[in-house]
Amino acid sequence: MKQFPVDQIVPEVKAALRDHRSAVLTAEPGAGKTTRVPIALLDEPWLAGQRILLLEPRRLAARSAASFMAASLGESVGETVGYRVRMDTKVGPTTRIEVITEGILTRMLQTDPALEGVGLIIFDEFHERSLHADLGLALTLQSRDVLREDLRILVMSATLEAEPVSTLLGQAPVIQSIGRMFPVETRYLKRPFEGRLEPAVVRTILEAWEQESGDLLVFLPGAAEIRRVEMLLGEALTDSRLRIAPLYGILSAQAQDRAIAPAKQGERKIVLATSIAETSLTVEGVRIVIDSGLMRVPRFSPRTGMTRLETIPVSKAAADQRRGRAGRLCPGVCYRLWPEEQDRFLQARSTPEILETDLAALVLELSLWGIADPAELAWLDLPPAGAFAQARELLRQLGALGDQGEITPHGRKMAELGVQPRLAHMILQAILLGHGSLACELAALLGERDIVRRGQRGHDADLRLRMELLHSFANGGHSSGRDVVVDEAAISRILLEAAEWKRALAIEADRGEQRGGGDVIGLLLAFAFPDRIAQRRTNGRFLLRNGRGAVLEGMQPLTNEAYLVAAELDNQGVDSRIYLAAPVSLADLQRECSEQFAEETIVSWDRETKSVQGRKRLRLGALMIKEVSLPAIDPQELLQALLDGIWEEGVDILPWTKASRQFQQRLCFLHQQDGSWPDMADEALAATLEDWLGPHLYGMKSAADLNRLNLFSALEAVLTWDEQRQMDELAPTHLIVPSGSRIPIDYSDPAAPFLSVRLQEMFGQQDTPRIMRGKVPLILHLLSPAQRPVQVTRDLASFWQNAYFEVKKDLKGRYPKHYWPEDPYSAVPTNRAKPKS
Repeated sequence: MKQFPVDQIVPEVKAALRDHRSAVLTAEPGAGKTTRVPIALLDEPWLAGQRILLLEPRRLAARSAASFMAASLGESVGETVGYRVRMDTKVGPTTRIEVITEGILTRMLQTDPALEGVGLIIFDEFHERSLHADLGLALTLQSRDVLREDLRILVMSATLEAEPVSTLLGQAPVIQSIGRMFPVETRYLKRPFEGRLEPAVVRTILEAWEQESGDLLVFLPGAAEIRRVEMLLGEALTDSRLRIAPLYGILSAQAQDRAIAPAKQGERKIVLATSIAETSLTVEGVRIVIDSGLMRVPRFSPRTGMTRLETIPVSKAAADQRRGRAGRLCPGVCYRLWPEEQDRFLQARSTPEILETDLAALVLELSLWGIADPAELAWLDLPPAGAFAQARELLRQLGALGDQGEITPHGRKMAELGVQPRLAHMILQAILLGHGSLACELAALLGERDIVRRGQRGHDADLRLRMELLHSFANGGHSSGRDVVVDEAAISRILLEAAEWKRALAIEADRGEQRGGGDVIGLLLAFAFPDRIAQRRTNGRFLLRNGRGAVLEGMQPLTNEAYLVAAELDNQGVDSRIYLAAPVSLADLQRECSEQFAEETIVSWDRETKSVQGRKRLRLGALMIKEVSLPAIDPQELLQALLDGIWEEGVDILPWTKASRQFQQRLCFLHQQDGSWPDMADEALAATLEDWLGPHLYGMKSAADLNRLNLFSALEAVLTWDEQRQMDELAPTHLIVPSGSRIPIDYSDPAAPFLSVRLQEMFGQQDTPRIMRGKVPLILHLLSPAQRPVQVTRDLASFWQNAYFEVKKDLKGRYPKHYWPEDPYSAVPTNRAKPKS
């Protein structure tokens, strides 16, 4: 039998799992860990005839690994070795090794937390850190701690940092295998390529095709780039030996198998692949790798609640994995489409999916498991709090969780379906309405790339068009009557997957409305995307229920719809571009989603009308559905809204008189002198409106009504009768000056009250007048006969002795008919030009 490098360390793996419940195995690409280790462990005494579960991150890798292991045993898949992937299972009564995708493990654990009959779980390619792998390991660890002390766990990877995983597993032994790696020459671009990616890739393929022998594996970020490169290659290469083989996740199993199969005799193969080919798979015959250096990953934004695909540079670990594909079977060459100096800018490892993806599926599984706080489980990376909270809120909207975060019966049914929670909720609701068949088709459609080719996509976002095309092809036609280019292969996959779901759920043809659905499609979308129900603002511009803006570019059939549901948006800019949507009627929403509407009574201050307005509103999240005025407003609510309005506008909106403003200023002066007096500054009044002003406002609702308010009485009521008497003594409103005039004291500056008085009225006054029982001297603004200031002083005696004589000269020249005595102390004060004789 052919030997693999990992065979040398199998005894160490056996010993580690014999003496410990866990182990970590790191093995370089090509070492054979995926296919050799499970078979080597089958007869271990601690396994005691139980099954081994081998987790693979992708369906293609699971089927490929199972086929390889079965062939090495001289058997067919489904005997000793079988596999379970979504909608495809090959296991039998004698199956001991089950190769499963990571989501299948979650379903198995939820059904049987003890995993009876399973002795070992192997997490393969764990360095990819998929969401399901992290969740599966966390659930497995708790299950082992509580129910299955004998359950073994083996984590395997090619580029994993082993120590954190070893610590998580309780200081599990770490075993390393050196892979059989043939030398790979790495060639870089001299400078970054300019323009679009695809022409640069094709130029490199043509160069490698001419200069090297063997098959090529080309890494591209996504299916769209693969299709464009495939088209350009078909135009540039006419070699009869050429076979172009796309390889990405949503291809059919048959197409994927053809891509990894060896080329026929005399044939050369160019495999155009996404990151699916980085690990687990050996693509037969490959000795040339061309790496675009890009990958496409989903990024979730808790702020918007939306996920969008981003094209980002690969990590250094991923680039090395890709490079290693060229040296699996013989010496090879790797072309990297970036300059060598850019290597140092690559991130060391890819970010774990749990840190940047939508966590709705994870939260639903945890709730089904009985976990409300993810910190109750052991993780390599704890799920981010923001994304976790966002997912819980979405699941509440979908009816999967109760108000306290507990899973509901509906949530249990959603989890049992094993599909994305949004789609699971949509299908279940649709079945109740008799539209289960249409929902399965719509779910499959949303799970695929757009069947209307990219060039047409921006012209029409209407999902009804896609459903028409789908049904046309299902009925043997090839057109919906619209001028669009469609992806027939994608349509075939959609119809196949929809049929699988209908069969699994025992759904027959829909009753009632036609299969095309009309507004039914929009209603079904509303079940899946309640946060993306949108209301028209202006032509092509919409407001989403979650408060975000959205826009349809150009004139489209959906442009003038009153309401629609956006299934796909780009989540960029102020207004997200809508890529896929369908109209929905308000009547359907109110009938089928009534629990999501909120009726509220709003009594509030309207700054435009400067009055309290009462309105009854019907809302759907941020969307205002209907608003009517209230015929009558509760007096207490009216009062509170008026107080809020006064606070918003500021106390200047109140009908201040000279007397009320002076009263306020006098109290401010007293408060500054003695903190036991109430603070009457504008800020303090605004902060205590309800206390001092509220009792005087009943029956009022507008700024005009406030003019009826006796503000002086309201302010005065703050003080007791005794305090009012003390106030008049300590801070009098007026002062009687020597001339007999009663002059008002100005308290506008609480730190410096002053008296504005004509100089002649103060003759005979020896000292500066004082208030606060003689403690505070008034500032004197001494005025000319024309009431213009001639002197400001705090010391009247000093003024008489010094400055008066200079001032007198000036005033005598300007006002010769007035009385200007030589001795102001003995002069008779007067409020006229001259004293009465």
